[in-house]
Amino acid sequence: MKLQIATASKQIHAPAEVIYEILADYRTKHPLILPKPYFLSLDVEEGGVGAGTIVNFKMRVLGRTQSFRSLITEPVPGRTLLETDLNSGIATRFDLSPLEKDAHTKVTISTELRNRGAVEGLVAKLLLQKIYRQELERLAFLVDSQTGRVDRVSIRML
Repeated sequence: MKLQIATASKQIHAPAEVIYEILADYRTKHPLILPKPYFLSLDVEEGGVGAGTIVNFKMRVLGRTQSFRSLITEPVPGRTLLETDLNSGIATRFDLSPLEKDAHTKVTISTELRNRGAVEGLVAKLLLQKIYRQELERLAFLVDSQTGRVDRVSIRML
């Protein structure tokens, strides 16, 4: 079985610290970037900000609802968040790379899909990449709303 990696990146006009603060806040800010209808819920079981946080979330993909329980770690504090599903071991990374004297940041979301057949892996990869692109768009709008570049109501329209 071939390893599939679902990945999407976007350059966002904000310092990495501003973006990381949103991503690491699983109680109030991170839920705002999750695209509906794929993400049905996100509940914090333990912690709430950054490393040591445990979240439970439900996703509806291809007509199936799946539940996940993930531990959040920070392999590179301030630059990388890792959500590792405690049941399957599948991990999703959020990597931030500062650009242009820290005025912009490249944000990459990626997941290694293991133990899947070729067709299932390809379908999962393509769907996750679509979801990640939407998530990155919502993140960019949220950053812009916090910095005054767009109205806060716009994030709800995505």
